[in-house]
Amino acid sequence: MARPYNRCMSVFENYRDELEKFEFMMGPARGRLAVTMDIVTDAMALIGQHGVYCQSQRWPGKPVLDIQLVMKSLTEAKELISSVMEELKRHREEAEKRD
Repeated sequence: MARPYNRCMSVFENYRDELEKFEFMMGPARGRLAVTMDIVTDAMALIGQHGVYCQSQRWPGKPVLDIQLVMKSLTEAKELISSVMEELKRHREEAEKRD
């Protein structure tokens, strides 16, 4: 049976290989966060490319304001994801020391 071209696949289907690899290396929570970080990084690259072509008329050499805001939000999201990954790592290391 043919699938429609726009069928929404689950993120778990789309990134199955990456999830398996990172979950094996880092555990389920940190592995999923690592894949999330990669997805956000890819989105940032796409937004950055778009920003090259959508330059602000007010501030030549800078992307339009909406692109700047999206990039800022993605950067902040990456920072939060990274902090959660570090916290989980710290908890795991502490638990290993107690055992």
